[in-house]
Amino acid sequence: MKKKLKDSPEILTVKQLANYLQMNEHTIYRLAKSGKIPALKIGAEWRFKKNLIDKWIEEKSISNIKRETK
Repeated sequence: MKKKLKDSPEILTVKQLANYLQMNEHTIYRLAKSGKIPALKIGAEWRFKKNLIDKWIEEKSISNIKRETK
């Protein structure tokens, strides 16, 4: 059984974030490497703060709505 989103840990791995966003892991790596998504690289591993991801999603949603109404 999959965890509900509210049960997600505060710090997410690439795999966890891909599951959370329902995206391919390769896309998550590409977004992280290009700086398009809030990420932290610790050694060779990428990590993502869930609250920053949620804020990023909110900001992107708002900017998309503003673009569509112009």
